[in-house]
Amino acid sequence: MNKVELLSEGWGLIEAPRVDDDNCLYFSDVPNGGVYRRLADGEIETVIPKRRGVGGMVFHSDGGLVVGGRNIQHVVDGEIRVLFDPGFPGFNDLHTDALGRVYVGSLKIDPFDENAQNPGGELWRLGPDQMATEIYDGVMLTNGIGFSPDGSLLYHADSNPGRVWVSDVDGDAVTGKRIFVEDRVNATDGLAIDVEGGVWVAQPNGGKVQRYKPDGTEDTAVAIPDPMVTSVCFGGDDMQDLYVVTGGQTPRGGCIYRTRVDVAGVPVPKATI
Repeated sequence: MNKVELLSEGWGLIEAPRVDDDNCLYFSDVPNGGVYRRLADGEIETVIPKRRGVGGMVFHSDGGLVVGGRNIQHVVDGEIRVLFDPGFPGFNDLHTDALGRVYVGSLKIDPFDENAQNPGGELWRLGPDQMATEIYDGVMLTNGIGFSPDGSLLYHADSNPGRVWVSDVDGDAVTGKRIFVEDRVNATDGLAIDVEGGVWVAQPNGGKVQRYKPDGTEDTAVAIPDPMVTSVCFGGDDMQDLYVVTGGQTPRGGCIYRTRVDVAGVPVPKATI
């Protein structure tokens, strides 16, 4: 069993964890707003105040963060540059490829509105000069995104059917979208990839992070004391610290946990757009 350390509690639904070059953890509070940074000594600072609905973020090569929400923004020291704003209700998780382009999933409804008629969203790739390319559609509740260590496979969680899709990547071409894993009981949320090609998936109905081998078979599971596990990322000098965030389904509220794992994570490239 992995020993799980509680780092912070009392938040709303936490999302979008990322660890910077100084091993500081960034995260968002989706319903209450704000992007925050946890320093090595445990102090927590506000990085982007008030912004709600940030389901994904990455660091930018010019400093600052690219964040989701109602649109996609690059925020540096409070200065905002809008990268993509087609008028959708919002965006959720996002990730970068080796070139620093941003892959992000769109939301066509409020995911917390149980009565909304969902037409499904898309996966988009955002490149330089505000170039936006639709990769595919039919994503009911877009969530975690990641690439295999060699960049040849794209993984994309779709929480509504409890699936992780996988597609082949060859340059700009993304083809062959198919089911990598499906778990309708525990569902699928944020994800992260390790150097062996393992896919670590947060399970929002399962109270755990499940690692899948590259062939889709279940491997290690990390139990978390909250039934709603929302996202996961790697950090630490050796990239073997696994950070896990939750949605606050216990009296502790949304929590941040950390544990050690045997396989290092793949570093996430910084955005260049």
